[in-house]
Amino acid sequence: MQKRHQDRRQYFIELANTAKAYYIDYIGRQKQLTGQERILEIGCGEGGNLLPFSEIGCFVYGLDIDTAKIENAKKFYAEFNTKGSPAKFECLNFIEAEKPTTEEERYDIVLIHDVIEHIEQPFKKEFFENAKSYLKKDGLMFFAFPVWQMPYGGHQQICSAKVSQLPFLHLLPTSLYKWVLTKNGEPQDRVNELLSIVRSQMTPERFNRLARETGLVNIEELYWFINPHYKQKFGLRPRKMWKFFSRIPFLRNFATTSYWALLKIK
Repeated sequence: MQKRHQDRRQYFIELANTAKAYYIDYIGRQKQLTGQERILEIGCGEGGNLLPFSEIGCFVYGLDIDTAKIENAKKFYAEFNTKGSPAKFECLNFIEAEKPTTEEERYDIVLIHDVIEHIEQPFKKEFFENAKSYLKKDGLMFFAFPVWQMPYGGHQQICSAKVSQLPFLHLLPTSLYKWVLTKNGEPQDRVNELLSIVRSQMTPERFNRLARETGLVNIEELYWFINPHYKQKFGLRPRKMWKFFSRIPFLRNFATTSYWALLKIK
C-alpha cells in the first residue's frame, strides 16, 4: 500500500494541487468561475479537491459517508484554508439526505471524483438521479473516474502484497481474483471492497448510457493516457489520449487511466 493511502494529510495536499492545476481550468472551459459559485462534492473524502474552489471565493460543501474523512477535512481546512471562503463538511449519505427544494439551494458545480466506480450496478442510476437533484438548471456536473479495464482499474494498488498489486490482475475471473487476494493475505474488508469494484465495472460507455437515461447531456469528455493526478503521485507528465484512439470504444478503455466528463441537465 502506498504511503499516501495512510498519510491523509499528504493525500489532501496532492488532491488540492491537482484540482488547482487541472479541474478549475477544465470546468472553466464550459462555465466561467467568478468566485460566487456554490460547489458541492459528493464523496469528498478529506476535501482536497474543494480547496482551490474555496481559495477563489466559492462556497464549498463536502459530503462523505466516512466519519474519519470528514473529521480530517475539517482539520485540514482549519490548517490550509486561511484565505478561502468558509467550507462546510458533513458525514451523511447524500441519497438519503433532504434534497434542495429551490434553485438558490442547489449548486452551480457538483464534483464526483473517483466515486462512481465504487457504486455497484443496481444503484448507479439512483446515484445519478440523486446527484442531478442537487444541480442548478444551468449548472455542471464534473465526473472523473479510472476506467475499469485500465491497468489499475480495480484499485488493486491499495493492496499490501506486491502480487496483489499487479496490473490488470482485476480482470481475472472473479473467483480466481478473490483467491489471489486471499492467498496473499489481504484482509477481508479490503477483499470485499475490491470485489465491489469488480461488480461495478465502470466504463465510459456505461457512464454515458446512464447519463442519457437520467436526462443529462455530456457536453465535454476527456480521455487521459496519463492521469493528471499521476504528476503528484509519481512525478509523471499528464498526457491526453490520442484522438484517433479515444474514438475506439472498448479498446480505448485499456489505456485510459482517467476519464473526465462534464454533464448538464437536458
